[in-house]
Formats: sequence, C-alpha cells, structure tokens
Amino acid sequence: LPSLLAVLPLAQAIVVYTDKEVHGAVGSRVTLHCSFWSSEWISDDISFTWRYQPEGGRDAISIFHYAKGQPYIDEVGTFKERIQWVGDPHWKDGSIVIHNLDYSDNGTFTCDVKNPPDIVGKTSQVTLYVFEKVPTRYGVVLGAVIGGVLGVVLLLLLLFYLTRYCWLRRQAALQRRLR
Repeated sequence: LPSLLAVLPLAQAIVVYTDKEVHGAVGSRVTLHCSFWSSEWISDDISFTWRYQPEGGRDAISIFHYAKGQPYIDEVGTFKERIQWVGDPHWKDGSIVIHNLDYSDNGTFTCDVKNPPDIVGKTSQVTLYVFEKVPTRYGVVLGAVIGGVLGVVLLLLLLFYLTRYCWLRRQAALQRRLR
C-alpha cells in the first residue's frame, strides 16, 4: 500500500477566495467577489454556487448557481430579481451583485466552486453588513486627521521661511543703502 501511495500524485484542492466582510447602504448595491485557484484548466463543467445564511439564522439557502455556462438565479425568496451575475469563469471569477440592499440582507454568503476534476476544497465566506449610510472607516478618519495636521505644519513652515526670506532681503537692501 505505501508504494501505491507513492505512485499516485497528491491531489491539490481547489482554493476559493472572498472578502472577509462587505458593507453596503440600504437601497444601494454591493458586489460579492469570489475567485479561486485550481491546478486544473478551466473546465466546461465549472460551477459556482452562492448560499446565504441570514444573520442569526441556522440554515443556509441556495440563492445562485452557475453551471454549463449559464447563471441560474433563485426565482423565489428574498433575493428574487435582485442578483446579477458579473463573474467570468475564464478569469476565475464567480462574483455576483446584489441590488437594492435591505437590512434583512445582513448575513453570511458562501461561495463554492467546482472545477472538475478539481472538486475538493473549502468554500469561502463573506459577511454582508447593511447600514443606513456606509460608515466611515476608522483608518480613513485617522488618515484624514494626520494629513490635515501635516498640511497645517507644512503651511506654517512655508510661512515662516517666506517671512524670514522677505525680512533678510529687506535687511540686505537697507545695508546697501547705508553704505
């Protein structure tokens, strides 16, 4: 048995990538990105499946499926007519857009990719948070404050050196007149 295992190549699992979390505003749209890595060529039988588990819910429901070159959008349920396929399997992209966001869309979305014969691998999850207005991230605020302070310091330095330059020129002109 060990010699047989040494002959068989080790299978490489498909790896799926999504953002960790995405924020959106009520009434707007959000793109849920899904990409993957596979050791195989892109198969004609490639499939993408998106599932949704509401915040605080136990069960995940299938909301989107792509197979045989066709997107299949759930015709019933909360996402009916709000999902748009924007992925491209040739670019290893299984992204979807959710339109007209609502608070009830808060939850976890799972992207699963199968690229036969490469079908073994973990799914990837992205959590959607819907707000009245998309919150400004702390880093953006901190960056703006630091940038503002640096701008004021540079302006003060410029004014100091400009004033000094003008004062020295005036002193030099007075010295020439006194000679």
